[in-house]
Amino acid sequence: MAAHRGMGMAARRHAAASTWAMLVRGSTIAAAYVCIVVTPLMAAEDVRGERKPPRPERTAAERDAEAQRLREIYRGDPHRWPPPTVDPGIAWREIGLLPDVVHPESNPSNPAKEMLGRTLFFDPRLSASGKLACASCHEPNLGWADGRALSQPLKPAPARNTPTIRNTAFHETLFWDGRAASLEEQAEQALTNPLEMGAVPEHVVGTVSRMPWYRGRYAEAFPDEPVTFEGIIKAVACFERTIVSGRSRFDDFMKGESAALTDAELIGLDLFRREARCMNCHHGPVFSDGRFHDLGLSFYGRSREDLGRHAVSGDPKDVGRFRTPSLRDVTRTMPLMHTGMFQLSGVLTMYNAGMATLKRQDFQRDDPLFPVKSPHLEPLGLNRQDLADLAAFLGSLEEPRHRVMPPQLPEPDEPAAAAGR
Repeated sequence: MAAHRGMGMAARRHAAASTWAMLVRGSTIAAAYVCIVVTPLMAAEDVRGERKPPRPERTAAERDAEAQRLREIYRGDPHRWPPPTVDPGIAWREIGLLPDVVHPESNPSNPAKEMLGRTLFFDPRLSASGKLACASCHEPNLGWADGRALSQPLKPAPARNTPTIRNTAFHETLFWDGRAASLEEQAEQALTNPLEMGAVPEHVVGTVSRMPWYRGRYAEAFPDEPVTFEGIIKAVACFERTIVSGRSRFDDFMKGESAALTDAELIGLDLFRREARCMNCHHGPVFSDGRFHDLGLSFYGRSREDLGRHAVSGDPKDVGRFRTPSLRDVTRTMPLMHTGMFQLSGVLTMYNAGMATLKRQDFQRDDPLFPVKSPHLEPLGLNRQDLADLAAFLGSLEEPRHRVMPPQLPEPDEPAAAAGR
């Protein structure tokens, strides 16, 4: 990477420093980003980069009539819903109810394995410090995220926002850059990464083997098998596959409860599928295409530079691309984006503006790694009502609050039955 850009790095950082300083000092970070960064950095060659004025707002009577019209449409068979607004070539799937979780043949589920994995998930003694559990960054009462802008407590820049692990059973790749192809790989990487939990397999196996309850539960989960690091990872992944959505008001609506969505939420649903163009990337039951896109937030050439998927694939086309997150429970997992910079209203404002388009400087004309924003992004011209309706619909994807209590952790000298309380 340095071979491609070394001479221009200092110049790029100097050019961006004053603008970025103004941004981080702003009282409303999303509005500042749109006003200070998006417009000045719009690429001259991007004909869609011109800001689009908001369309007229509806009167109260017009909104009531529109809501009644949409309720008649969307209470019917989804196959008869209006087609979504997507770009050519998008293999979209309709939003709707989640399917049943399918456990892989290499890691079939059983109750003992799920209970073992659940306890391991909450046990900080697996980490090198003895203080960090999986639940430290994936707190169930925070939407299985951590509520912080950036997690990865030991990691230097670029640090990232912690994604929720809810519904990861349905994802083909994990982490923002997709470096894990399964929940087993995700669990292993998080557990052994020296900048995260920092554990080594021998320590993990030794910790589990010293505790009678763990040994007994492991024997039930993996009959006639010795305690191994691979088995421990499988148990954690097995538990994580049980963390799924499906009880939101949107789900109730899809099950036939037409009154489950308010008028604003229903108008937001139609906006989501059509004028707001959300289904270019956020489609299917998980509200994610599982692919990687550049939203203009790579901070390319700056101190917070994050090349995203490129660090995994090595493909220059992947610079600045990040995996599309699920929108289920999005209102419970803020702040948002891999940068952790935005609340929901800020994200919607950014999308309405078409996101940021980085403009090549003269010294970047031949830079093969210069990121290119997703072609699916363009100014939308939505008004304040539209943005509020979209936010309302996304709020309908929130799961009802249900306090999850961590399990009682076993002790080395604890009888096998005690930890099952």
